Amino acid sequence: MQHLISPLDFSVEKLDELLDLANDIEQNPEKYVHACEGKKLATCFYEPSTRTRLSFEAAMLNLGGSVLGFSDAASSSATKGESVSDTIRVISCYADICAIRHPKEGAALVASSKSLIPVINAGDGGHQHPTQTLTDLLTIRSLKGRLDSLTIGLCGDLKFGRTVHSLIHALIRYQNVKFVLISPEELRVPDYIRNDVLLENNIEFREMVRLEDAIPSLDILYMTRVQKERFFNEEDYVRMKDFYILNAKKLKLAKEDMLILHPLPRVNEISIEIDDDPRAVYFKQAQYGVYVRMALILTLLKEAGKLC
Repeated sequence: MQHLISPLDFSVEKLDELLDLANDIEQNPEKYVHACEGKKLATCFYEPSTRTRLSFEAAMLNLGGSVLGFSDAASSSATKGESVSDTIRVISCYADICAIRHPKEGAALVASSKSLIPVINAGDGGHQHPTQTLTDLLTIRSLKGRLDSLTIGLCGDLKFGRTVHSLIHALIRYQNVKFVLISPEELRVPDYIRNDVLLENNIEFREMVRLEDAIPSLDILYMTRVQKERFFNEEDYVRMKDFYILNAKKLKLAKEDMLILHPLPRVNEISIEIDDDPRAVYFKQAQYGVYVRMALILTLLKEAGKLC
């Protein structure tokens, strides 16, 4: 059974096929309006989400399928002590495919080991967020025309940001990709990413503190919010939350064709004054998230033999 737990679960060739399918869905949506008729997606969200959950639901509805599930742990049997393993076994009786978000790292992997249906990791703790990575890759490839030979700046919370970790894992498989890691000392990328992913694979990267120093060289600027929910105390969060704010003055230092991405939600790290700048593509990125999740649902259901 094929699941999506990590961005590395798909080969580069399979990933290209998935992104091609997503582009076709974008250009020819009418071809897919009945593709999943009679099929059900279960959304099991143990922590809050707006974009990821709703984009999964929109994706399945756009394919002609239906959706069931829960939007927080309090409305599930987790409050009674039910394990993720038992929950997914039950859900396998009700649905054809499942998207799960959980605050604990590895929860989606546990679910996939017990599931009778394809499982999609919709985010597990500070670990991985593979469908956001697919969204990011589709956005970059669609708007830049390539995924290789790019200098990518990752800015903000690089310690807890699972979107950042997943994107690094995915992009190192493409040629001549360079990273500029922009963060305060306290929120630097974890050692296991620096040592086991970047250094181990001889990937060129620089670590910097000032966004102004980094921005002129970038093809992509990937902004992230400082995540209050990942901090153990309020004092540290307050000290870090305003460290980076991208505004019009800083944007003047950037290339004319640089793209600004953000996994959203935004707090104040991107000023609303640049929302209308053609380089600001984070809302378009959210739309690409629907197309790529449609392509993923179709791909996994076909591989599971649940679609003709």
